[in-house]
Amino acid sequence: MGLEAATEALRGDFALGVTVPDGGGLLAVDRFAMRTMCWRFDNGKLRFAERADELCDANANIDPQAIFDYLFFHAIPSPRTIFRGVYRLPPGHCLSIEQGRPVVRPYWRPKFEASKDASFDMLRDEFRRLMLDAVRTQLDGSKPACFLSGGTDSSTITGMAAQALGQQRVATYSIGFDAAGYDEMAYARLAAKRYRTEHHEYYVTPADLVSGIPLVAAAYDQPFGNSSALPAYYCALMARNDGVSRILAGDGGDELFGGNSRYAKQQVFELYQRVPSALRRGLLEPLLGQPGAQRLPFVRKAASYIEQARLAMPARLSLYNLVLRLGVDRVLTPAMVAQFDQSAPLRHQQESWDAANADDILNRELAFDWRYTLGEIDIPKVRGTATLAGLSVGYPMLDQRLVEFSMRLPGDYKLRGKQLRWFFKEALKGFLPDEIITKEKHGFGLPFGLWASRDSALRQLSRSSLERLVDRGMVRGDFVNELLDRLLPEHPGYYGEMVWILMMLSQWLDAKAPTTRL
Repeated sequence: MGLEAATEALRGDFALGVTVPDGGGLLAVDRFAMRTMCWRFDNGKLRFAERADELCDANANIDPQAIFDYLFFHAIPSPRTIFRGVYRLPPGHCLSIEQGRPVVRPYWRPKFEASKDASFDMLRDEFRRLMLDAVRTQLDGSKPACFLSGGTDSSTITGMAAQALGQQRVATYSIGFDAAGYDEMAYARLAAKRYRTEHHEYYVTPADLVSGIPLVAAAYDQPFGNSSALPAYYCALMARNDGVSRILAGDGGDELFGGNSRYAKQQVFELYQRVPSALRRGLLEPLLGQPGAQRLPFVRKAASYIEQARLAMPARLSLYNLVLRLGVDRVLTPAMVAQFDQSAPLRHQQESWDAANADDILNRELAFDWRYTLGEIDIPKVRGTATLAGLSVGYPMLDQRLVEFSMRLPGDYKLRGKQLRWFFKEALKGFLPDEIITKEKHGFGLPFGLWASRDSALRQLSRSSLERLVDRGMVRGDFVNELLDRLLPEHPGYYGEMVWILMMLSQWLDAKAPTTRL
């Protein structure tokens, strides 16, 4: 049996590493990189570790391309890491040494084949059984605990844990924010009441961010810019202080069952591709591109639609990428821009899109999000912050049986018209509270931009962090002043994200590579 076949037979979360005396070895990680494996190949010998920073020495070079990738994705997608010569295995990949050189290849790719003869009732019953078994498998006999945001995923995991345990109560942990439009504690309380949990709440404050940002930034082995990492850390810390050693997370439900609003939006854009090309290119696009045409609101909306719809996936997703919209040359110094390839992230995305084994755009989007949203953002966020707090994490939604089940679901069971997660919600009617089934997704969103524009200590931390990137020769000083003095106060929710990713980059460099300069 070859390495790929042997690895594909494994289930659950794992990271494998084996070396042999001649310098060779074998490495592999699970399908979603719930565990992580980094490696380097020096002088004919394979070295590996869980973290990238365990494989570099004091003279390790920071890769400017990785910094741009970080600004583009808000993380650094594998196989690259922040350190030159140090790599991370992508989800579902393995490595072997062949003819004296490391060869990385996928051992598993999702394959979508919809069931043609299964009824809704049969699928619903199978889904509920698989969901319960997946949760039961992740309970290890310690104090049972779940993250609870009040969304469908965390509420489902909580409810299934309560069902699996019978009379034993599940402990649930929720984070709130004292900011209009960000707090969803009411939904978490609904779920806690329904499943009779031992419920715990904590409201994150700007002061928590000031003290927690340097700690969380330094906990990762490379820059990580997802802003929900801070509330996730405080939620995990609350659980750890309550005696929890392992906690269950709900990550994966949107990506398996079609819960992202972007999926419905892309279906609308795909309709444009059915318009005859002669009409598109000969009339619509030139007409809407005329000077002054966009002064009319209807025309402006039509032009915006066509601007996005004319692009093929996945390039369409990058049209509103934050660093690209602001302008790479406007944000970064000429010396910085000269050291990386701006098209590299787009090629990375295209390769992942092309690798998906799916015939329709929805399932391609799901596979794409398995690679990026789950493998590079959500799972590293939860794993990193939980580890910092002293917890291990289980991901029942990513149980291989559930993953395989989701790949058998017909496309219109995942997205029916504009109804996201149609099957998931229909299958759990009567189990989840109705209010949670019908609510809009939010999660542990963080009102950072709002707070950074109002709280003096957080504003000062942001400014000092960004100014250090200017001192390092990476970011333009005039852009930092414009961002903090004009853009952030005008649109804190939008531009706060740019402040955040730059601040977390600066904080990580301060902790892990303080001498780095261009």
